[in-house]
Amino acid sequence: MTIRGKAYIVGAYEHPLRKAPNHSVAQLHAEVAKGALEDAGLSKDDIDGYFCAGDAPGTNAWSMSNYLNLNKLKHIDSTDMGGCSYLIHVAHAAQAIAAGKCNVALITLAGRPNSEGISGTQVRVRGVNLPDAPYEMPYSPVTVNLYAMAAMRHMHDYGTTSEQLAWVKVAASQHAQYNPNAMLQKVVSVEDVLNSPMISDPLRRLDSCVVSDGGGAVIVARPEIAKSLNRPRVRVIGSGESTKHQMGGKIDLTYTGVAWAGPRAFEEAGVQPSDIQYASIYDSFTITVVMQLEDLGFCKKGDGGKFAADGNLISGVGKLPFNTDGGGLCNNHPSNRGGITKIIEAVRQLRGEAHPKLQVPDCALALASGIGGAIGHRHGAATLIMERE
Repeated sequence: MTIRGKAYIVGAYEHPLRKAPNHSVAQLHAEVAKGALEDAGLSKDDIDGYFCAGDAPGTNAWSMSNYLNLNKLKHIDSTDMGGCSYLIHVAHAAQAIAAGKCNVALITLAGRPNSEGISGTQVRVRGVNLPDAPYEMPYSPVTVNLYAMAAMRHMHDYGTTSEQLAWVKVAASQHAQYNPNAMLQKVVSVEDVLNSPMISDPLRRLDSCVVSDGGGAVIVARPEIAKSLNRPRVRVIGSGESTKHQMGGKIDLTYTGVAWAGPRAFEEAGVQPSDIQYASIYDSFTITVVMQLEDLGFCKKGDGGKFAADGNLISGVGKLPFNTDGGGLCNNHPSNRGGITKIIEAVRQLRGEAHPKLQVPDCALALASGIGGAIGHRHGAATLIMERE
C-alpha cells in the first residue's frame, strides 16, 4: 500500500526556546503540541493518533498521552529510531491514516540537553544489556568520534577535504543570520570553521551541531480534513526507512542508510533528485550532510564535498537550498534529535512561509532526510518527500 497522497501535514510548530531550564520535558512536549494544533486550526479533541519516541518522558507513550490529556486515541506509535524517528512517524502516520486507524495524528519531540549539559562528547553506549556493550564499552565510544571516523574514511577514499566540509557550515550560517531564534546567527567563513578547535580529527567545533533545548510538533491528517482547513496543503507523497549497522564486520563507513531509504522514497513519490527544489538534511555534523547528499543522488559518490563547496546549498545561490532555518549546525538540535525540525522547515518552504530572503520561489517539492544513531557504527535512516498541492 502506498502512502502517496493519502495524508497531509496540516500543522507544524517549532519551540522558540533554545534553553529552557524552568521547563520540564513534558511541558515542552505540551507547548509544541499546542502550537501545532493552533497552526492547523484544530483542537486537542481532534487528535486520535499519537506518535512519540525516546525523548518523550515517562515509561511509554501512555505517560505523554496522559499528560496531554489525549482522550480519543485510536492509534499509538512509539517507534524510536533516534533523530530520524519523526520522519518515520510521518510515514507511519500516513500509513495508519490510509488504513483507517486514525484521522488526525500528532507527533511531538522535545528535550533539555542544553540545560542538562548533555552533548556528543559523552560515552554513547551505556546500558549493560545492550548487545553491543561488551564489544564497544571498553573503547568508550562518543558520538563525535564515531562521525569523525566516517569523515576520515571519506577523506581517505574520495579526497574530501576539511575546506569542503566547512562549506556546509558556511551555508547553514548564511541562512541562520535571518532566524532570530537561531543559537548561532553569525555568518562564518571557511577560515572560521578551519580555525575553530579540533574536537575529534578531522571534525572541528564548527563542524558540529549546536546542543539546544526546545522541540517541535507536526500534525498529519487525512485528505478530507486537510481540505477543510484554511491552511496551505502539504501532501506526503513518498517515504523510505532503513537501518545500517556493522554488516557482519563488512562495514563501509562512507555511506549511510539513506542510500536505501532515499531511493525508496523517490520511487514511491514518482520523482527524481533533480526534481527537488528544497532539501532539509540532518546536519548533526558537516560530514552527515555530505554523505547524505551522495546517498540521495544529488551528486555521485565522493562528490558531496565538492557539491557543497560549489555553493549549491546556499539559498538564492545554489541549485539545492538546504536547511534554510540554519539547521542543527546553527539553529537548534532539540533533545539531540533534530529530525522533526527538518520536517517543519520543509513545510514552511512548501507553504511559502520561510524567511523572505530564503524562500525558494514557487517551492512545490521538498525533501527531508535524516539519521538516527551514529554513522560510525549503526543507525536508522529515513527520507520523506512532500509536495505543495
